[in-house]
Amino acid sequence: MIVSGPARTGKTTAIIQMAKTLEVIHRQRHPHNGADIPVVYITAPPAATGRMIAVEFARFLGIPLLRRSNITEVMEAVCGVCIDARTSLIVVDEIHNISLTTRNGAEVSDTLKYFAERIPATFAYAGINVERNGLLTGTRGEQIAGRFGMVPTGPFPLGPDWTALVGALETSLRLHQHTPGTLAELDRYLHQRTAGMIGSLLRLIRSAAVQAVIDTTEAITRASLDAIEVDIAAETNRRKKR
Repeated sequence: MIVSGPARTGKTTAIIQMAKTLEVIHRQRHPHNGADIPVVYITAPPAATGRMIAVEFARFLGIPLLRRSNITEVMEAVCGVCIDARTSLIVVDEIHNISLTTRNGAEVSDTLKYFAERIPATFAYAGINVERNGLLTGTRGEQIAGRFGMVPTGPFPLGPDWTALVGALETSLRLHQHTPGTLAELDRYLHQRTAGMIGSLLRLIRSAAVQAVIDTTEAITRASLDAIEVDIAAETNRRKKR
């Protein structure tokens, strides 16, 4: 699958949460197979080449590399380890860095296609507006479009899903003096502050939690949230609404 949408809409957050869940399930099913690597996660670097992508896989897996190792040797090593370690999910983040209109982008596409054919795992890509960045154009793009399903992301509307998200974040807090339900009651305020963007929400809550630890209040309140500046986009939106 491809998770695609604007920046700050929680693409990486969602895909990492899915990976964590799969990892836990695998460990529960195979408690005695500690050497398994059920999930592989890499980030596509800008202007990546096929070799660079293969090396990113190798680094994640802890495969020692020699300078004289060619791409074929690296790819074979990656496939062998993934199969032996029973890898079932491979995540490639920042996939918008790959453009099939360039030679390097075409090499990356071919490398990922080779891995997908050799490794019995589900491949999940995540990136900003992938459908607009040329990843699905041309012959290679048609192959990707024919193999992947698109999962779009966007800002949360104010409603039950948003309130549930805020509540889930609140339950993860480890602040000794925080009153449960405080953030859930501020769901409308939090939506105004973040425009429904999960990335902005995470940054706001985390920053407020860190500040609560620093100043020893150990709690998040409306006043403490007001004192936190989020990202530039969220703050710009906030000023426009004043």
